[in-house]
Amino acid sequence: MVLSRFWLVIFISSILFVVISLFSGSNYTVDYVLNGEKGDPILISEKYIDQVPAFIRDSIELKEDKTMIVNRDLSNNDTTYVNKNKAVQIYSGVQKSDGLLATCKSSLVDIIIPLIAYLAFFCGLMELLIISGVSGKLAKVLSPVFVKVFPSIPENHPSISYMTLNFAANFLGLDSAATPFGLKAMQSLQEINADKDKASDAQIMFMCLHASGLTLIATSIIGYRAAAGSSNPADVMLPCIITSFIGTIAAFIIVGIKQKINFKSASLAIGLMTLIGAIIGLLMYVNHLDLIGKNYFTSNLSGLILLAIIGFTLIYAFRKEKLFTEAKTTVFEAFVEGANNGIKTGVTIFPYVLAMLAAISLFRNSGLFDIISNGLAFVFSNFGINKQIVDAIPVALLRPFSSAGSRGFLIDSMNTFGADSLTGRLSSIFQCSAESTFYVIAVYFGSVNIKNTRYALTTMLLVDLICVITAIFVALWFF
Repeated sequence: MVLSRFWLVIFISSILFVVISLFSGSNYTVDYVLNGEKGDPILISEKYIDQVPAFIRDSIELKEDKTMIVNRDLSNNDTTYVNKNKAVQIYSGVQKSDGLLATCKSSLVDIIIPLIAYLAFFCGLMELLIISGVSGKLAKVLSPVFVKVFPSIPENHPSISYMTLNFAANFLGLDSAATPFGLKAMQSLQEINADKDKASDAQIMFMCLHASGLTLIATSIIGYRAAAGSSNPADVMLPCIITSFIGTIAAFIIVGIKQKINFKSASLAIGLMTLIGAIIGLLMYVNHLDLIGKNYFTSNLSGLILLAIIGFTLIYAFRKEKLFTEAKTTVFEAFVEGANNGIKTGVTIFPYVLAMLAAISLFRNSGLFDIISNGLAFVFSNFGINKQIVDAIPVALLRPFSSAGSRGFLIDSMNTFGADSLTGRLSSIFQCSAESTFYVIAVYFGSVNIKNTRYALTTMLLVDLICVITAIFVALWFF
């Protein structure tokens, strides 16, 4: 219900704002909101040739393409004059995201089709893990801890192994693997959900822990920082880990209080201490490496672990081929069957992703996001908050809505203020310390047709806020 109303508010308020802006003269056209693509120049006015300044008119007439570009300031906000049939079209600024119809197309071509490919491959592997018995053994080993965190899940339930693989993939920055494992976990949890239309306690806990984004190797962030010329691209690793870890603990405590979980459980304490010990151990190892060593370690660890998982799955399945024969299948046929189920899952979630991304597209292009972002920046600056922090706020604001959009702000902030500036580093921490909440909600709950997400959305947004506040303090502490 909360998600549905929030979606409606975004959609309707954005449409109203676009219409008001058009008739008030703030916008000249609404076409870019519907058909424009990211990076396209925005048409702001149209005049007859004799209405433009003489020097522009003369310059246009002399040019073969009948186009003139005027750089109004030192930024990239150029003004372009184009002569078309005795009328001069004036463009200024560029579109920050795809329009509504372009988003519909890109959500299928750039998001769903690649996602379906990932789902097909990793769901094929999951089928091998299930038939070979690996998932059952993993669930049995971890069951003492998971039944404390997820009291409604029976001991040794298959969902435990799927959630473990999802958390591990997120932890190692393996986004392409994390989503298929997570969707498999949601489907498994749905099997024991008494009310199929309403999110269960276990599903909410899983979603909030997943969305808190606990990450050890922020491979993509390191790559962006290296491309932006950072002297030490991996120096945000520790702040990212601390921020995402606090976010994960906050999510666990908030949901745990709501679900009345016993925090004094010995097995829970042992599991948490083991996780903390593993993080500290890896941090100590990475910290003693030099710059080249850190870059080499972070760029290869995740990939090697993913290859190890794939290799182990295939080799173990081959060794347990007898189990596949008993199930009246083969290793190859089982993989194909799992891949086919992954494709079906991808098709199921497409409408949910489309609905959410379309609303976000309108919200960004309507200008409402800019007003909110600029308003918050103004308030923060009046409270004496460091301007370098204020300049990074757009990344934090957009992150729950769009990973690609916040990534664009991240790259822009590093190019504008420098990768090693406080703004550049804080933007990097914002980007890697949380998930795209609305996208995750649409994909995961959409995959099992959950209509009532209960308190999942509000909790995830609260955790996002905690991560933002933590990121600011951690960045100020480190840099």
